[in-house]
Amino acid sequence: MSFKVLLAKPRGFCAGVDRAVSIVERVLEVFGPPVYVRHAIVHNRYVVENLRSKGVIFVEDVKDIPPNSIVIFSAHGVSPAVIEEARHRNLKMIDATCPLVHKVHREVQKFAQKGYTIILVGHRGHVEVEGTMGEAPDRVILVETTEDALKVEVPDPEKVALTTQTTLSVDDTREIVEILRRRFPKIVLPKANDICYATQNRQDAVKKLARLSDVVLVIGSRESSNSNRLREVAEKQGVRAYLVEDETYIEDNMLDEAKVIGITSGASTPEVLVERVVARLREMGAESVEELEGVRESIRFALPRELTG
Repeated sequence: MSFKVLLAKPRGFCAGVDRAVSIVERVLEVFGPPVYVRHAIVHNRYVVENLRSKGVIFVEDVKDIPPNSIVIFSAHGVSPAVIEEARHRNLKMIDATCPLVHKVHREVQKFAQKGYTIILVGHRGHVEVEGTMGEAPDRVILVETTEDALKVEVPDPEKVALTTQTTLSVDDTREIVEILRRRFPKIVLPKANDICYATQNRQDAVKKLARLSDVVLVIGSRESSNSNRLREVAEKQGVRAYLVEDETYIEDNMLDEAKVIGITSGASTPEVLVERVVARLREMGAESVEELEGVRESIRFALPRELTG
């Protein structure tokens, strides 16, 4: 079996993930272990296990952290209730929340203060959604599907604002937004799309990749929302697409009769996993590896001030 491999561009770490991982590594360097992180710093098993091996302890509840310890909030953000509990335990807080998630939180705060109902398009149970809803629990209504959008009721149709989880499929969100605009003509939309630039760029890149490939492999963890969306976007282009965590997840039948294998990776996936997948595909018969042309990302987010002195 012989085939060629195409690599999507851009792929892998976005600026928010790069910043979050750098924050944890910098805190380890400055303060030494143990360092506590509330939730997985990003949704990638390889990244989490690598940091755990260096002395990072991941917890789901800050109540499980000993008083006076250091806690880092993950890239997904947290609710005010979590911050208050951390204060109560006298924890030193370092915030690795993606600045684009912070932007959504500020939008929710602003509209809640003005008496609006905020419709949040996102996935129930996702840690980013929980943090965003926690900014104004009595004002935020979660909409997951087009069916939800058709049924949602608000106290005052004249005072409705919209925001979204940052890692959703652009196409799926567009359909939901159109339904909400028809139902609530005065709905206030975000000034800029809250689906982050990295999500948009990676979805555009995987559409291009899928049109040129027989099979697409998306490298990412099952918990990663944006990785799952990349697989869905590829499938909607009419190709077989699989989510694989690393090279050990590749099965021979995934590549049946494929002459071109496309590879992309989620925004929380390190490039080392792409390299390992490519090496495995070379063993399986890949004759060439080519990176497609794509958007060059130059955005960088600064580390918190307490870590740059």
